[in-house]
Amino acid sequence: MDPLAFTETHLRDSRARGALRSMPVLQSAQGPRVRIENRTLVNMSSNDYLGFANDQELRDAAAAGASQWGSGAGAVRTIAGTFELHEALEHEIATWKGVEATLVLQSGFTANLGVIPALVGRDDVIISDELNHASIIDGCRLSRATVRRYAHADPDSLREQLRQCSPDQRKLVVTDGVFSMDGDIAPLPDLCTVAEEFGAIVMVDDAHASGVLGHGGRGSTDHFGLHERVHVQIGTLSKALGSMGGYIAGSQALRDYLVQTVRPLLFSTAHPPAVIEASRAAIRVLSRQPERVEHLWENTRYFKTGLEKLGLDTGRSSTPITPVIVGDARKAHALSDHLRELGIFVQSVAFPTVPKDAARVRAMVSAAHTRDDLDRAIDAFSVATRNVAAP
Repeated sequence: MDPLAFTETHLRDSRARGALRSMPVLQSAQGPRVRIENRTLVNMSSNDYLGFANDQELRDAAAAGASQWGSGAGAVRTIAGTFELHEALEHEIATWKGVEATLVLQSGFTANLGVIPALVGRDDVIISDELNHASIIDGCRLSRATVRRYAHADPDSLREQLRQCSPDQRKLVVTDGVFSMDGDIAPLPDLCTVAEEFGAIVMVDDAHASGVLGHGGRGSTDHFGLHERVHVQIGTLSKALGSMGGYIAGSQALRDYLVQTVRPLLFSTAHPPAVIEASRAAIRVLSRQPERVEHLWENTRYFKTGLEKLGLDTGRSSTPITPVIVGDARKAHALSDHLRELGIFVQSVAFPTVPKDAARVRAMVSAAHTRDDLDRAIDAFSVATRNVAAP
């Protein structure tokens, strides 16, 4: 008997229900238009919100970093892997975010995997939004804390869950700032008010809010003016900032504590110099050109208005993440395929990433899209939804 026979079974079952994933291969750099299978397509599947992934200043910074500092860090940060560059980046992020200190990790995913078990353990409780990202879910599991879920973006449900906790338990309230599949924004002011009633730690994952919300893209905490009320902010360098990595932002004491306790920091090699220098360049460019964020929102409003005129269901989105919900997974996949035939690269998303009856294609708007790109996309949605998955 083949001990790996279960893999074939899984693939067969996934194929039968239309949930088999593929990995499209890009033949060009990331950008508002990409080349796939020898065709140039308008790219609406990328998290490159500000067009930084192929920005010349970031490319030059990455090249200079590798040239001067080498190709790799060579060690974990607590042994021999912390260069001056790493601490410079952390200082610059802290200044940009308006916090005392930050700690950079390999990705936003590993930041959540590391920080949640460092904050709470077996005797504690986590109260988590039911639609939080997989990295938060996995971080909760690793912590071994009791996990309670509150109804999505519902402060009253959060309060009810907190009431059921022991006063002696350490409590962590955790939410995405912007939800990656639906594009809605967490009601952070109300969530903070409820958390404060029970003395809970407040943690916000701003992966899809960094570079998107707040003054100059500083995130959802800045967007709502909650700098003194959110204790732990998670951000990413991998989306709007066009590089790679995640960071934890908060107090100096939090940063110093996490250096002693976060396992991905302690047991995984640090970022290579090229990545660090590209990230620093992104913050410099964004600080110098905050209009990129406004242009992102101009494009977002234009695109959403176009889809609304077509009568498409974009759910509760209020950000550049724009789902077009069709329900059935096969229809969502067919819609994605038809859009690609029409020159628009928009990937479909189905269960288990979203609920079984909420399959969709998820369009991502970028500041780098031209008005012509957006018009082409709107026209393609008009044709494809009529032919494949009319609402």
